[in-house]
Amino acid sequence: MNSPLDTELIENYTFPEIKIGQSARLLRTLSVEDITAFAAVSGDTNPAHLNSEYANDTLFHGVIAHGMWSGALISALLGTQFPGPGTIYQDQALHFVKPVRVGDTLTVTVTVTAKNAADNSLELDCQVINQRGEHVLNGVAKVLAPVTKVRLPRVAAPRIQLFDPQARFNNLLALGDKLEAVRCAVVHPCDKGSLSGAMDAARYGLIIPVLIGPEVRIRHVAAEAGIDLTGVEIIDQPHSHAAAEKAAELAASWDVEILMKGSLHTDELIHAVLSKPALRTGRRMSHVFRFDVPLYHKPLLITDAALNIRPTLQEKVDIIQNAIDFARIMGVAVPKVAILSAVENVNPNIPSTLDAAALCKMADRGQITGGVLDGPLAFDNAISAHAAQIKNIRSEVAGQADIMAVPDLESGNMLAKQLEYLAGASGSGIVLGARVPIALTSRADGPSNRVASALLALLVAHNARRDQSRPIW
Repeated sequence: MNSPLDTELIENYTFPEIKIGQSARLLRTLSVEDITAFAAVSGDTNPAHLNSEYANDTLFHGVIAHGMWSGALISALLGTQFPGPGTIYQDQALHFVKPVRVGDTLTVTVTVTAKNAADNSLELDCQVINQRGEHVLNGVAKVLAPVTKVRLPRVAAPRIQLFDPQARFNNLLALGDKLEAVRCAVVHPCDKGSLSGAMDAARYGLIIPVLIGPEVRIRHVAAEAGIDLTGVEIIDQPHSHAAAEKAAELAASWDVEILMKGSLHTDELIHAVLSKPALRTGRRMSHVFRFDVPLYHKPLLITDAALNIRPTLQEKVDIIQNAIDFARIMGVAVPKVAILSAVENVNPNIPSTLDAAALCKMADRGQITGGVLDGPLAFDNAISAHAAQIKNIRSEVAGQADIMAVPDLESGNMLAKQLEYLAGASGSGIVLGARVPIALTSRADGPSNRVASALLALLVAHNARRDQSRPIW
């Protein structure tokens, strides 16, 4: 517990101590985060404050702060400095003079103009001036001043984590802005989610969908969901197994460059791909989740949480290499790979720690290339540099992981679902290791998740085009 000497104190001014003409001031610089946080708390999502394209065409020619953000600074000054704790607002008049823009530094000043001993009330003149000396806000406040002296440790402001899933989604889509759409076999899209996801991806210009499955059923789903299939190619197949086989044939002959899972079991589609020698690469097929996590500072890849149940050491080599190659396609020059276990020390009784140590040494010997590996690492060490520091772990990866390689499918699947359902992460997924990428979606995925998975596949497909020898995908 902190002693009074270790803590900044906050002290109020009681009514008898306050004199007419006495004043106080506060300085604050407006940031984008301030605008976003105020919008989140107030619910005021006026595009004049949040949408630069819209705001550029308004009277103010750019994004401005909410007017009441400046007003809130007056409240902060009154409640924390002068008169301070115990102050009760009774009335506030405000006159907005000029807009406040990102980067403006405001000086907020309140000055006592009147006292009323009958009820311990004060009137205060309120002025808010920017760094250019321009008045942006003025007004008059009426408050009840404190009557009891207070001297307490100052309370730190709560930490606000701002996470805008739509902005993250838009940033991801921007990676495909200059890439032309490719033909994609959508396998058995016989429910609303998978069909609408494919058509949304087409609408975003990511894929040219080739729908493969029972045509009557597909058209029935489209009619019920209000989906327009005009001009969309449909290859009629009687059931999901036949649809998967047909899709694999098209991929093997380069008639399509992406496969997308519809409403069939994953193993049906993967079996069809494995049955085509032309789709094999010599690399183990594996799945990679990509997550935008609110409390993590960059996208996070998790592998393998969907395909390989209990991978061997050699299979983990392929799984990690697939993920590294994919991260590089996504723009990470040297991906940092955390090989997860329950502990951070090698323990002969925990096989995953032995695999982690072996994988790191294999990377040292050039058997895994393109990334930096460290392991075993417990989840907290991998994600938090502070946790690693406490445990005296010196690592380039700890707290900076781009990829988390999990011990097995069970642990990976649970981790992925926890990030999505408890941490609010936005996820997408792709299968790598075959000659064409496979956008693998879940029945529970929303529209943006399915579109994001198509975007990942598009990036991989275009990378394969650039590499005419196509040795990996």
